[in-house]
Amino acid sequence: MVDLLIANASAIKVGVSQHATGATIVDAGIVAQGSLEAGVLIAKICMGGLGQVSLSESTQFKHSPVMIAVQTEYPVLACLASQYAGWALSHEKFFSLGSGPARAIAKREDLFKELSYQDSAQKTVLVLETDKIPPAEIIEKVARDTNIKTANLTFILTPTKSLAGATQIVARVLEVALHKLHTLHFPLEAVVSGSGSAPLPPNSPDFLTAMGRTNDAILFGGFVQLHVKCTDAEAEKLARELPSNASKDYGKPFADVFKAVNMDFYQIDPLLFSPAKVNITNLTTGNSFVGGELNESLLNQSFGY
Repeated sequence: MVDLLIANASAIKVGVSQHATGATIVDAGIVAQGSLEAGVLIAKICMGGLGQVSLSESTQFKHSPVMIAVQTEYPVLACLASQYAGWALSHEKFFSLGSGPARAIAKREDLFKELSYQDSAQKTVLVLETDKIPPAEIIEKVARDTNIKTANLTFILTPTKSLAGATQIVARVLEVALHKLHTLHFPLEAVVSGSGSAPLPPNSPDFLTAMGRTNDAILFGGFVQLHVKCTDAEAEKLARELPSNASKDYGKPFADVFKAVNMDFYQIDPLLFSPAKVNITNLTTGNSFVGGELNESLLNQSFGY
């Protein structure tokens, strides 16, 4: 998939260059324009090739006709072991959270102790939500932690304000559900498969607005279906606790919530980050439990309609 992205760079409006360290840099929205198509392919790369991502037209939301759909038969591996932006990388003024297959090789996060999973490879890729080229120190750290030569590393850069960036962020609608499910201590081994959808937000040149809209696309417009094997009581409890409206911080566009806590992420209720609505189907009994609600009013407020 990385080779496909690079081979079609011109057609899908991404830039490809070689870093001084020898690593390959894919610019999906810094200098290059980027595109929705690039965002879809990058989202698949983020999932380690274990998920399907697509764009489709929908009449579900009056002002948001394009929906992003995600599906995987390996939700824990695709979402938590790969797509989740869990690898914090910083050097001087550069900071970004890494997602993608390199995470499961480096295993720098406590999460991997719980997942009991590790990959090995001679080449790998890391996706960074950033508008800056990573410095040599970051690339060399990734090379050390993965034990892979810098020349065999690819870094895909996706600014939040870009078309590709917004697309790959909203394609995390299922990953966000898996992360909250994990926070709620629902057994990961009980999750069999998952799918989700969310509306594509309008882009904004303002970072805070763009970040708010990508979050709100999931918080107010995201819908996730999970197939699980557990008791009906556990499935019903998950359907009740998983949606975003179960959070004490629910009810305002994310940008407003962020400003209200002086832009300190750690003051926001971590349980806010979840899809608007969920359907939990228990394969053990055949019963389904629905929780949460789609909120078009708050979605329109966030999107500027």
